[in-house]
Parts: sequence; C-alpha cells; structure tokens
Amino acid sequence: MIYSVSAEGCSLVLKPSRVVVGFGEPVSVSCEATRPVRVLGWESVISAAHTQQDLSVQWKVDSLIDWIEEPICYGVFFTAPRQCEEKLNLVLYKTPDSVSIRPVNHSGPMVDGKEYQLLLSSILMVTPTKAENGAQYRCVAELELGPEGPQPPPTVTSEPLNASVYFPPTFLDPVPVVLDLTVGGEMTLNCTATGNPTPVYSWQSSNPIPEGTGDEAALTSSSLLPGTYTCTASNTLEKKSKEFIVKAKTKGV
Repeated sequence: MIYSVSAEGCSLVLKPSRVVVGFGEPVSVSCEATRPVRVLGWESVISAAHTQQDLSVQWKVDSLIDWIEEPICYGVFFTAPRQCEEKLNLVLYKTPDSVSIRPVNHSGPMVDGKEYQLLLSSILMVTPTKAENGAQYRCVAELELGPEGPQPPPTVTSEPLNASVYFPPTFLDPVPVVLDLTVGGEMTLNCTATGNPTPVYSWQSSNPIPEGTGDEAALTSSSLLPGTYTCTASNTLEKKSKEFIVKAKTKGV
C-alpha cells in the first residue's frame, strides 16, 4: 500500500511522533487527522488498524518483542490532497543480557607501571600503579536513546574485576638516617616499607643484631652499638636497602 505526501503537507499528526520502547514493553501511538477523512489507518506487520468513522486511530501493542519496520499512518481524504502518510519514528531497544570484563593473555596480579589489555566490547589499555592496588574495574554498557528515552539512560554493569598490583618495596624516606646513641637508652630503627607482595626484612651490621629481631621491620634495643645498620626490604620484584648510622653520644651531653 503506497500513499503520496502532497506539497501542501500531510494533515496527519502522530502523538507522540517518536517513541522509545524497551523490549517487551507496551507501546501506544495515536494518529489524528486535522480534516475530514475517508479512511484513516495504520500500516504495520503488528497491530495494523483502520477506521472510516473517526478522526483518530491508535496503533497499540501490549508487548513489543519483534524488530519491525516503522509503522506508517495513512489517510485518504475527501478533498485534495487526497492521500498522505506519516511514518512513526520508533526505537525498540534491549539492554545486553550480560556485560563482562577480563584481562587479555594474563592471569594473576599485575605489576606496577606495566601495560595490560582489558577486554570489554572493545579493548581498554591500562597501566596500573601501586595506588590502584585493590581497585576495581567495571564495564558499563549504556544506551543513549535521546530525550524521549528513559532517564537516566538504561545501563548494564559487569561484575567487578579486582586489581591486585604488584609493586616493589618503597620506603617512606629512603635516605640514610643518622641517630645519636645515648648509652643505656632504648633506640628504634624503623625500616617499614610498603610493597606487594608484603616485603620481608633482613638486617646486616658489623655489630651484633639483637636476637629475634633480624627479620623485623623495626629494630628496637637498648644494647645497640655505634655503627652502620643496613636494612633490606625485599619481595618477588625487587630488593631495597636503607642505612641507619648510629653515633655514640655521652649521656647528659
């Protein structure tokens, strides 16, 4: 069925002229004639309708689940222009059943500063840093359907991808520390470092290391001797060392 649209325009009004419908949702659009009409109807593979009595006819579907051509409202009039049509701007949308995110050609923790590919519907390049250890990546699919569509736009979000980022030991202050030793006073050499995996510690010195403290981050003792104490923090990525220089100081001076 073919109808022409005259140069003077078509005397048909669609209300609304554009509809955005979610898959399986109902839809209803009215076509109204602005002058007397002989036949007024909807041409559609679903819910076609017509009337010879009224100035309006409705296209209505209780649950739209078919990807159809846009319905057309047509009118046959008593006076010129005798035939015209208006096509409905119909948008049928469906959100994805699921959205996923995963690393490409990699498993296990990521390494600080190294580039990785994350596969979504497209590929995202990431270069994680130690600050992102424990962070989560998510893929969000969002449908932008214009002002007639649902607001906010419908979205589907993937399960989170938890980022475990390996980074070498890092001291808060890596420069050597100089300490004055008061004879008989307790002293703490704090070698704490951040890192993933968690750093393990070892101490070296030409002086005796207090028993039971050789693998601790902090060395606390009242029997330290003057000299240089070197702490090493290490994990699977790297070893970092820091020096503590203990100088003798006479009590009361």
